[in-house]
Amino acid sequence: MPSIGVCYYPEHWAEETWPRDARRMVDTGITHVRIGEFAWSRIEPRPGVFDWDWLDRAIDVLASAGLKIVLGTPSATPPRWMLDRFPDMLAVDAAGAPRKFGSRRHYCHAHDGYRDAAADMCRVLGERYGRDARIAAWQIDNEYGCHDTVLSYSDAARHAFRDWLARKYQSPEALNRAWGNVFWSMEYADWTDVDLPNLTVTQPNPAHELDYRRFVSDMVAQWNARQVAALRPLTDAPLLHNYMGRVLEFDHFDVGADLDIASWDSYPIGFLSDRLEAAPAHKARFMRQGDPDFQAFHHDLYRAVGKGRWWVMEQQPGPVNWAPSNPAPAPGMVRLWAIEAVAHGAEVVSYFRWRQAPFAQEQLHAGLMYPDDTPAPGLTEAKRAADDLAALPAQLTPSARVALIFDYQSDWAWKTLPQGAGFDYFDLAFSAYRALRRAGMSIDILPLETARDYGGYDLIVAPGLMTLNAAEMQALTASGATLLMGPRSNLQTPDFQIPNPPGPAIPGLDLQIMQVESYPQGYAPHVRDDRHIGIWQEHGRGTAEVALRRRDGIPILYRAGKIHYLAAWPDDALWGDIVQDLTGAPSLLPPGLRIRDTESHRFVINYDLDPVDWDGHTVPGCDALILPRS
Repeated sequence: MPSIGVCYYPEHWAEETWPRDARRMVDTGITHVRIGEFAWSRIEPRPGVFDWDWLDRAIDVLASAGLKIVLGTPSATPPRWMLDRFPDMLAVDAAGAPRKFGSRRHYCHAHDGYRDAAADMCRVLGERYGRDARIAAWQIDNEYGCHDTVLSYSDAARHAFRDWLARKYQSPEALNRAWGNVFWSMEYADWTDVDLPNLTVTQPNPAHELDYRRFVSDMVAQWNARQVAALRPLTDAPLLHNYMGRVLEFDHFDVGADLDIASWDSYPIGFLSDRLEAAPAHKARFMRQGDPDFQAFHHDLYRAVGKGRWWVMEQQPGPVNWAPSNPAPAPGMVRLWAIEAVAHGAEVVSYFRWRQAPFAQEQLHAGLMYPDDTPAPGLTEAKRAADDLAALPAQLTPSARVALIFDYQSDWAWKTLPQGAGFDYFDLAFSAYRALRRAGMSIDILPLETARDYGGYDLIVAPGLMTLNAAEMQALTASGATLLMGPRSNLQTPDFQIPNPPGPAIPGLDLQIMQVESYPQGYAPHVRDDRHIGIWQEHGRGTAEVALRRRDGIPILYRAGKIHYLAAWPDDALWGDIVQDLTGAPSLLPPGLRIRDTESHRFVINYDLDPVDWDGHTVPGCDALILPRS
């Protein structure tokens, strides 16, 4: 049965408050509580000196009240003495400045010494609590990539990058050929000549930069795998990590391969403010609710990363402290976000945090309780959410006939060589996802995989994929689904060169892209009515049928049977037309209304403040209808 959880920090509060907190949690309907992920300095106050008594007592108090414990490994916040042990463990930013001690996530994933220390902490935690039945799950580290902490230019990263390149290319001569280093006399004679791609006079070789991004992603995956390897033999409880929204610097599918559950930290209002490109009117309309599609996108993404199992580990309960602006949620939204997550298959929705901290960096971040131990508005809504979820079936299986392919390496490629300030892979994929949702579609987000069977879908949308090998392309085109690829799909080799012959090289579609244009903001070539394209336009040759042109005659959509290639970036209105044509959707949903289907129920979710009439129903503002499916 879907459950409600909360994040709790017993080390922040007097011990006599723990039993009262635990009772209140249970009375609220909370079943899971996450602890320990930032507590290294209290667990090991000095090197090799462990204080387990307080943690033993905290686990006993919480579990005795009936709560299931999620125990975090504390490697995101190494104590100050760790820096004395490893002065070179600090991450270094692109300007060459070390990320100093004094907050969190200041380590470099490539540092072998700190990797070993973090794995040792996993081992001792596992030896003490790994067979403890009160521990329901383990969280590995916390929020990889938060605060721009994946791309590190430290000495540890430099040496590890050279080793990574040597394993991949075997010789500097092979690397020179792959990167095209004859250009600008960038050829290397020895691995020690290769540096990290920062502080160059102008742009570094894009193949160099892309390999560096692949390398740092591998470092995160290896870092996570090292902790998993230390902990896995000591426990039967599932292992998970809590990812973040729109953090793309590492491949979450690679990290998730070693884990049992994916989770993510959902802050709808904060994310609308600080990491979503949207018109001011849109941000104003949804200022207290969050974007209607951003949370859903990540729910669907992390369901895929978790191979079907996923949680929300941190759910926004009130105003946050870290965004450019931090409004309070509209009444009903703290509850609605939990219902929406469960509609997408979440097993647990855990609020961050139980009580607002009266000190340190997050003291203005709301909790379910105020610092003076009185209930905050989120507590009542969390209780309502728990009651609502208790009435749902024990298992809700999401159901979708549409798939969106999402590929982290494509994001790295287009960040490396955007060919225009407006080209962003996430924005492209998200614009397609948003159009599908406006058409009433439920969507599975899937990785690009060689061996995957993509059968069973009516429509597959795969925008912006840098490179597809023959097996990946075959899997997509042989799926039997209507397929929409592009723009900017399969136009580079894995070594970041233009292929010969040019892409997209889609079987059955006679089309080669010969030239690309990027457009400045505000320039929007007209297609029809009030429909436009912007940002990007490709020009092709070949005999493929042109399904849609700009008003000036330039093709923007090609097709051959069920295969379609989009050669431009549509605006939202044109995206809507294209999706309606491909899906047969009769009309688009109102701007704040969305649908998510499971095998047994349809969830109709209203992000607007006001009621919306839909299909004979009235959906209240900031609320959802849960309808059985016949």
